[in-house]
Amino acid sequence: MEACVPRRFLEIHDMTREEAHKAVARAIEMKRDGYRSRLLEGRTVVLIFEKASTRTRVSFEMAVRHLGGSTIYMTQHDSQLGRAEPLEDTIRVLSRYVDGLVMRTFEHSKLTRMWAESSIPIVNALSDDFHPCQVLGDVMTMVERGADLAATKVAWVGDGNNMAHSWINAATYFPFELVLACPGGYEPKREILEQALSLGAKVRLVRDAREAAAGAHFVNTDVWASMGQEGEAKERMNVFAGYQINAGVMALAAPGAKFMHCLPAHRGEEVTAEVFESEASIVFDEAENRLHIQKAILEWIYGGEPSVPYTLLAEI
Repeated sequence: MEACVPRRFLEIHDMTREEAHKAVARAIEMKRDGYRSRLLEGRTVVLIFEKASTRTRVSFEMAVRHLGGSTIYMTQHDSQLGRAEPLEDTIRVLSRYVDGLVMRTFEHSKLTRMWAESSIPIVNALSDDFHPCQVLGDVMTMVERGADLAATKVAWVGDGNNMAHSWINAATYFPFELVLACPGGYEPKREILEQALSLGAKVRLVRDAREAAAGAHFVNTDVWASMGQEGEAKERMNVFAGYQINAGVMALAAPGAKFMHCLPAHRGEEVTAEVFESEASIVFDEAENRLHIQKAILEWIYGGEPSVPYTLLAEI
């Protein structure tokens, strides 16, 4: 009998459009019902975090526990990953011990290399290229707020980073309009943008933050210097000075527009304290929803008939 191929969630396109929509709906249902199950009873998921974390670590540990499983937390400092053991060797060993891997890392290629040798599911808890759990949780937050996605404009203001990439991917599955305002040299990767456009996404790239925010229902940003970019912080402060979300920018958005941020936020840099602490801010709803969307993702991974993962969807 042929062995089933485990599912992975390295980027949003590892789900089909239907699966992504169902995951969002399921997460909302789980949150409403205070959902718990024994789906992962007797199963252990390893969390390898090469980057520091508050929300991602705690939300994933709790998601696994809510589904009846247990976790082991590892970093490169307390494992052989910090002593140059090949990633391929690490995942081949872990595949014989545990039932899944959640990884927060730098190079996305680390995840794809491990997946090539894995016989257990792998979930991307953040890489330099993608942050799929966060953005799928953000879509959940918009839907939960009553957004008609087909009539919704989302503005992304700032760096064309992993968050921007996952918002672009989400736009291929969900019918919102996405306008990204990024300074020259800090745009999203061309191939990710071109793929989304080829799949019919309503995505535009502009230079002016005010243009992106005009008429937007959700205004989204991130820190100007992410982990691993500390040496660029001073230069980035100068480059992104015109990309701050402040009261003037929010005034251009649609009536009742909401401010979004994946956190942690640097008040006075990418967003003013006035906006961050305003009634428009839904950042803590986003943070809470990480728990629920990750439970839905884990249920998708472990709850159905596994399918071969893919990153391009020919039927769209």
